[in-house]
Amino acid sequence: MLKPTLRKLLWLTALAPSITLAADVFNAKDIFSLEYASDPRLSPDGKTAVYVRNAYDIMKDGKNRDLWLLDITSGQHMPLFSDEKQYSQPRWSPDGKKLAFISNLSGKYQIHIHYLDSNRTAMVSQLQSGISSLTWSPDGKWLAFSQKVSAPSTKLAKMPKKPKGAKWAKPVIVIDKAYYQADGRGLIEPGYSHVFVMPSDGGTPRQLTQGNYHHRGTLAWTASSDAIVFSANRRDDWEYKGLEGDLFSVAIKDGTLTQLTNAPGREYGPSFSGNGKTLAYLATSNALNPYRNAKLTLMQWSTKKSTLIAQEFDRSIRSPKWLNDNKLAIAYDDFGKRKVATITTKGKIEDLTDTLSGTTLGRPYISGEFHANDSGNIVFTKGTSQRPSDVAMINAQGKVRQLTKLNEDLLAHKSLGQVHEINYKSSFDGENIQGWYITPPNFDPNKKYPLLLEIHGGPHLAYGPHFSAELQRYAAQGYVVFYDNHRGSSSYGERFAMLLKYKYSSKEDFADHNSGVDAMIAKGFIDKDNLFIAGGSAGGIATAYAIGLTDRFSAAVVVKPVINWLSKVLTADSGLRQIPTQFPGMPWEHVEHYWQRSPMSLVGNVTTPTMLMTGEEDLRTPMAQTEQYYQALKLRKIDTVLVKVPGASHGIAGKPSRMIAKIENTLAWFEKYKK
Repeated sequence: MLKPTLRKLLWLTALAPSITLAADVFNAKDIFSLEYASDPRLSPDGKTAVYVRNAYDIMKDGKNRDLWLLDITSGQHMPLFSDEKQYSQPRWSPDGKKLAFISNLSGKYQIHIHYLDSNRTAMVSQLQSGISSLTWSPDGKWLAFSQKVSAPSTKLAKMPKKPKGAKWAKPVIVIDKAYYQADGRGLIEPGYSHVFVMPSDGGTPRQLTQGNYHHRGTLAWTASSDAIVFSANRRDDWEYKGLEGDLFSVAIKDGTLTQLTNAPGREYGPSFSGNGKTLAYLATSNALNPYRNAKLTLMQWSTKKSTLIAQEFDRSIRSPKWLNDNKLAIAYDDFGKRKVATITTKGKIEDLTDTLSGTTLGRPYISGEFHANDSGNIVFTKGTSQRPSDVAMINAQGKVRQLTKLNEDLLAHKSLGQVHEINYKSSFDGENIQGWYITPPNFDPNKKYPLLLEIHGGPHLAYGPHFSAELQRYAAQGYVVFYDNHRGSSSYGERFAMLLKYKYSSKEDFADHNSGVDAMIAKGFIDKDNLFIAGGSAGGIATAYAIGLTDRFSAAVVVKPVINWLSKVLTADSGLRQIPTQFPGMPWEHVEHYWQRSPMSLVGNVTTPTMLMTGEEDLRTPMAQTEQYYQALKLRKIDTVLVKVPGASHGIAGKPSRMIAKIENTLAWFEKYKK
């Protein structure tokens, strides 16, 4: 078995001639050598952690996912499974002697059990479809999981019998569902996700839930191991009610289903306290808004009475995990960072760290995961502006200690761009806007640098001071890279997020970006004749909208945009939710509004040279959106180029070579127009 560090050494050896030429800055091929930690899991006694170690494979243009163990006390770091197979969802048994996980060790992804004392591994399932939400019962006798169960395809006509040896065309596909396609998957095969259980030492899986509904997400066992709590939307019109979901329990013995909640909105993420007396879960409203905070709720299991905790807390709570019967660990996003905190059953919140980060390598989105249990310890993915995620821990006294250094062999020898915070007011209405900028290696404040404004997607997401392979590459090539969390971004509370309701894109969010460019120029080291703009998805929309409002940018790169909302919401995979939450009504009822939000409405103003880039299989912002803009710019004789990414869905940077192609083509386009 090749350890990730050995694989990395082999890659670096193979790439030595190229790296030597620019060994002190972050270059394109360095992306293949990056690693990051994800899904850390504490053992029941809190003394050991297992995590997924992610590394890129330069030969297969993909990702290797291995399992590594950490001794919490000594910091000893050792491989558990580190080879050419893929590993995920590591889960400790209640006694801490076994690990369940998902792997393709046998050629197909199945559940495996590793026995730590004897160092033996067994495949315990023979399942036919994907496995999610793998969970042990408290008594260790059962494994629960969710799996899709196929349903019959719709057929209208009966075809005549094909003669023996005849070669006919493929049969037609009849679609009758409202939600029939998904980005990255294409047409959705008929079927529904159901909850299953199977003996933990192997055996026949047994389906517990029934009906034409999806049952998935977090599975929470009762303390007596006789039932499982989960979230599902079992309304007959569930396709049209994407903001709804209730908690149910299903009995292991006979599959008896009991509904636990019926509040408007969605209840999800259940977790039982150690004594089994209290069920924690998250709840969001069903208001037709593009953003809503998730609130923490506690249910007394004996009475099924629920109480909302920290009702006035204006942030979205995620991943509640019990530390003891009176306190939970949670995460929440705040001013561009993700925090780990504790919350008591009375609602008192205490922050522990704001360094939960680093599980997205491309752009500096808020990210990161943690795990906690009644040992009092917490493990989490710790990242910085200079490093992707490592594994770190917080002990019962609140002290943080980093346990791994996965990228020191690569990045410790690189001169990276430095990330700085900037705060300013929007010219539109004086709203406070937070942003960051990256200065190039060997930055000299007395020189002038080209500025690249890079706009995040969502729009209800957020950037922060986190590691970004893409933005570090731009900085390495001499650009000051500026990014902001414009109105509508998450991590600033509901009021700020809702400032873009029915207004994306608009002159308002453009003013937030444009004011940031002005604030950067005022610092004295920006060449105001070399301003560039780029963004992907919602950031691509904002970029296309911006160049319809201003000619101040020397060139633009518009990645996977929406150009015409009238056609987008009726052809993409997201219309069922976008139409009711982001628009005041149906497209044919509000043509003027949809058109006003569309960058195509401003295309007659555009003079900026523009590169367009989209995945050929994108169903979130379909290629036709990009092609409309390309054709319009060509008809206007604006210098433009269309870059199609073969085989890529909306996440065009999902493969390392595609990330590199995105970055290097962007740089080439900007260099063409640099004055």
